[in-house]
Amino acid sequence: MNHTQIFLLILVIVIIAVAVIAFLVTRKRRSQKLRERFGPEYDRVVKQEGDMRKAEGVLEFREKRREKFKIRPLAAADRSRFATAWEEVQGRFVDDPGATVTMAENLVTEVMRARGYPIGEFEQRAADISVDYPLVVENYRSAHAIALRHNAGKASTEDLRQAMVHYRTLFEELLNEGDVLRSNPVRKGA
Repeated sequence: MNHTQIFLLILVIVIIAVAVIAFLVTRKRRSQKLRERFGPEYDRVVKQEGDMRKAEGVLEFREKRREKFKIRPLAAADRSRFATAWEEVQGRFVDDPGATVTMAENLVTEVMRARGYPIGEFEQRAADISVDYPLVVENYRSAHAIALRHNAGKASTEDLRQAMVHYRTLFEELLNEGDVLRSNPVRKGA
């Protein structure tokens, strides 16, 4: 081999090494961005998918789907109406905990609809709100699971109370969306 061939070989090796390093750095940044964005939801989806790359694809798909929504803040009158409705629902818990949990889930869904989230199957609703509310979406899932257990006759009053706490957490986040609009890059300008 002459000097030119050695130089070209070294150049090719360096270019390949730089490309591999760039790829790995980009992939790590992508993972870090998604982990920061979705918090515990990231880990849940990775566990569910069984593969980090698949999970990250799922989360990126959620972000792209969410970008298409026309999420809007609630008018002051709607916010007040929903807050009053929540107080009424909570006030009924002692007399009929099971029905109250159903009413709470329906009220959360109604607020989501009023904000502009598409309303479909539960898992899709949970996936959709996970983009904007990654820290409380697990509460929503837990509350829904308790409601399903109640429908099967397998939830205690304490379980139902916990479901109400979980629904309230998401309900309050949906009502107080101003904080999310300021802190969530997907939501800005929505």
